[in-house]
Amino acid sequence: MRLVDEGADILDIGGQSTRPQSVAVNYETERARVIPVLAALSKQVKVQLSIDTDKAAIANEALDVGATIVNDVTAMRADQGMLKVALRAKQIVLMHMLGNPGTMQVNPSYKDCFDEVSRFLQERLNTFLAAGGRKDQVWIDPGIGFGKNLDHNLELIRRVPEFSAIAPVLLGVSRKSFLSKISPDKGPQDRIAGSLAVASWAALNGVKILRVHDVAETRRVIDTLAAVNP
Repeated sequence: MRLVDEGADILDIGGQSTRPQSVAVNYETERARVIPVLAALSKQVKVQLSIDTDKAAIANEALDVGATIVNDVTAMRADQGMLKVALRAKQIVLMHMLGNPGTMQVNPSYKDCFDEVSRFLQERLNTFLAAGGRKDQVWIDPGIGFGKNLDHNLELIRRVPEFSAIAPVLLGVSRKSFLSKISPDKGPQDRIAGSLAVASWAALNGVKILRVHDVAETRRVIDTLAAVNP
């Protein structure tokens, strides 16, 4: 509710961590964490609700109780049933991740990071379209920090305008650890400035959706940029 008051357009609700070295939770635990929250929020807020899950059954029930967006960090690869569920959603977020959260940051390597990520996202989009989905249902996420080192992350951020040729881009960099490698800090609470810097760059370079923790601060930055550069 606070995030809505601060200016969020979407609430993204997830029941398991996907940070590096995290461990997946079972269906019952994840469902208990997210479905009651989504059901309650759908009666109290007017913003869109997003379910952050890789489990088709949870995504399906989330849509039944008021979610309109499915945000699957595996891009519909973890659960074969997700493709059918995604067709029901107003929007589906397809994200690139190398491996899984438990292993993705163990020496990630690419021959050409941008090329491999963009080809992957195009392939997942094509799979969705071939199943009967519409292109206007899809947002893509290059997956900053999901199986990428600092150089990979920076290359993908610099080249976000090129991703827009595939589909509208969602970017999530808020408070992520790669920022501490640019400007050393004592923890996530010190990364707001870095998060806002990337959010500004992203907004000026065609990114349509920003996934953030610090909504009020990001909203002020975006509103100011819009006034200066209408």
